Amino acid sequence: MLSYRHGFHAGNFADVHKHVLLACVLAALTRKDKPLVVVDTHAGAGLYDLHDPQALKTAEYRDGVMRVWSAPHPPKALSPYLEMIRTLNAADGALSLYPGSPTVSRMLTRDQDRLIFNELHPADHGVLRANVSGDPRVAVHQRDARELPKALLPPAIRRGLVLVDPPYERDREYRETLDLILEAHGRWPTAVMMIWYPILSAGRHRGLVQGLARGGVKALLVSELCIAPPQTPMGLNGSGMAIINTPWQLDRTLADVQPWLHACLDPQGQGASTLEWQVPPQAG
Repeated sequence: MLSYRHGFHAGNFADVHKHVLLACVLAALTRKDKPLVVVDTHAGAGLYDLHDPQALKTAEYRDGVMRVWSAPHPPKALSPYLEMIRTLNAADGALSLYPGSPTVSRMLTRDQDRLIFNELHPADHGVLRANVSGDPRVAVHQRDARELPKALLPPAIRRGLVLVDPPYERDREYRETLDLILEAHGRWPTAVMMIWYPILSAGRHRGLVQGLARGGVKALLVSELCIAPPQTPMGLNGSGMAIINTPWQLDRTLADVQPWLHACLDPQGQGASTLEWQVPPQAG
């Protein structure tokens, strides 16, 4: 199925949670001079106009990025994310553009790094290709994401990150995502892997997280940010991110960032924020 279009949800609370974590991971990985590769398996269009009819139809960004745009006293670790948003919107100073994960990766990596973006949807693939044109670091693919481990991994540069962010339109995508990650991890066991998932009342994300924890991965840190109780029969109750081969001290960074972020995105305190090791890092 190719019905999902992220433009309707750009900049919502789940996007903010996802991209803040991505920015924190990239900050950790770029502290070393060695080059890295970022592989984005479900890249989307790359950049979104919040005044576009798709975004305005749902206006989910108003309860997402708009709330953190000028909130007071953000943690220092949020600076790269917030500065990126301000840079994108510097022309008029208003919040009108929001980055997808490809733009986050492009803006927060360096000349020596390489970026591989994959998007199957033909319309979004075309927009993505246009948005990254002229950047010699970027390769754009249009494949079923399940093909990527065998086709592209491991890359020549063995240090890097895989971001997996499916739409989860079908129930079986949870199992497919688990299979994709375990295959990717088997082919590139040193890579940091970030797996985003929705938290819905059906609770299908729990099987995905448990499958990762039992799959032989190392240092599995799980961050969840809910704006409603998980059992609430609404749309999206929360946003989750599982991180394999978690960079050193990322847990400390997120322990500082996540409470502030949750307070911004859930001002009524209806949900909860959790950060826990499903597979603790090995000593030494």
